This record gives sequence, C-alpha cells and structure tokens, in this order.
Amino acid sequence: MVRQILCIAGPTASGKSSRAVEEALGRSTSTGEALARDGEIISVDSRQVYRGLDIGTEKISAEEMRGVPHHLIDIREPEESYSAGDFVQDATRLIEDISARGKLPILVGGTHFYFNALINGLPARVDADPALRKELEQPSTEELYARVVERDARRAAELDPLNRRRLIRALEIITSLGAVPQRYPKDCPIGQSCGYQVEWIVIDPPREELQERIDARLEQALGRGLVDEVRRVREAVGDTRLSELGLEYKIVGEFLRNERTEDSLLPMLSAKLWQYARRQKAWLRKLRDEHTISAELSHPDRS
Repeated sequence: MVRQILCIAGPTASGKSSRAVEEALGRSTSTGEALARDGEIISVDSRQVYRGLDIGTEKISAEEMRGVPHHLIDIREPEESYSAGDFVQDATRLIEDISARGKLPILVGGTHFYFNALINGLPARVDADPALRKELEQPSTEELYARVVERDARRAAELDPLNRRRLIRALEIITSLGAVPQRYPKDCPIGQSCGYQVEWIVIDPPREELQERIDARLEQALGRGLVDEVRRVREAVGDTRLSELGLEYKIVGEFLRNERTEDSLLPMLSAKLWQYARRQKAWLRKLRDEHTISAELSHPDRS
C-alpha cells in the first residue's frame, strides 16, 4: 500500500516547524474552506534527536507544539550515535503507525540526507575499512571535506562539512565505489518514491530576509543561554564529540577553550550558518527541479 506523506523542507530559520504545526492542525484553502490534515510530525533533524541540545538546535517547545504529537525528538543521549539508517528504520515504523491510525505523517526538518535516505533509499552497502578509517582520522575536518568535494562534489553538497563521522564514511564509499551512488529509483514517478506518495512544501525566503532571521535567532539563542548549554554538553561528551554536533556547538566550544573571544561568537556563527543555509538552498533548488515544486516565500515565526 502506498502511504501518503507530507514533507516540509527549507533552510535554517525559514519557519519549517511552525508551518508543520499549522499543517497538522489544518489550514484554509484559497476558497476559505478549512483543510483538516489531522497530522503528526516526524522530525527530520540529525541533532534534535539528542537530549539537552535545545537552544543550539532551536528545538520546538511543548507550548509551540500546540498539542500536535512530535516524534524523533529527544530519543538519544548526545554521546550516542544516530545514523541515516536509524532514521529510516524509525521513520518507516512511525509512518506506518501514524497512517494506520488514519492520520497524516508530516516530515519536517533540515537534514536533507535523511529525506533522501527515506524517500530514495540508502546508499549501496560498503563495509567499514578499519585501516582506511585510521588513516582518515589524521587529517583535519576541513581537509576531509575538501577531499569529498574534490572526489564527489555532488555528495559533498549534501554533507555537513563539520561532521567528521559522515565525511569519513563518504570517503570510505568513494574509495570503494568511485563515488557515493545516487539514490533516485528510475522507476518511481514524480512525487512517488519507495512506496510513498509525497507532497512537498518548500519554504525558501529571500536571501535578505533569511539572513536577518538567522542573525535574530542567534542573538536570541545567546541571550537564552547557548554558551551555558554548550558548556554542559561539553562536560558530558568532550571536545571531539562536541565538534560533531553542529556549528553552534563547535564554535562556542572554541570560545570555551579560549580559542576565540566572546565578541567573535555572533559574527562567526552568523557567517557559518549563512554558508550552511546556502548549501540547504542549493539542495532545495535541485529538489524543485526534479519534482517541479514551487518554492514558497514565507514569513513564519521560527525554523
């Protein structure tokens, strides 16, 4: 049976989470008629799975959920791993359960690799290579990313340049197969892949608006205690793991190690998150080209 799912994608700070809640509760059509989605939300976010990463990931609060069930949030400790394979397994189970109860699964988030893995399938299986992994532990994260860019630019565009584990895994696959295989089944019609009938909502605000929203979100995060949150996470997981948990945790971690000044936090975070948002926007352009989806210019309240 083909399951219907709604996927909401957009760059960081574009307003995905609030839009998902509105969709789950129902929205008005162009005729003013109420559209009852009656949905439940599945988070497509590789960091919101971790407990304690609240401010840095802009995790939605219970009040903002407005009674809509949210899944795959706070299901792991920060020191634990969570892979695309784990996500596909969990999301598949949740889609079946939510659909069986007559509700609409709504998938929302910014981890585009997870969307690809669920809808188009995981990459070809390549066994771990302990010798190669030991060798790849030596270069810096920046050098690892540069190697992926050089050898498989398409895959590099989908990766977080700070996530060493995924960069090393990509290089393992590239070394074995020459490139990370694309996961787009040729026999799946537009909007339908791997047993899902997919409806997409793409939220893609203009550059100037998005930059303002990123800066405002960062100022709020620092005011809400981002530095203290990163300090607690660092004490629990150490510096190596901290740097794998995203830009906010890596850069604030550098401040906590006296490698940068407090005054540099906001401008550095703003610059790096904008670079990340640009990569997300590039993925969204590719998504629209493949699925003939029109982007929405939206002015919601949160990412």
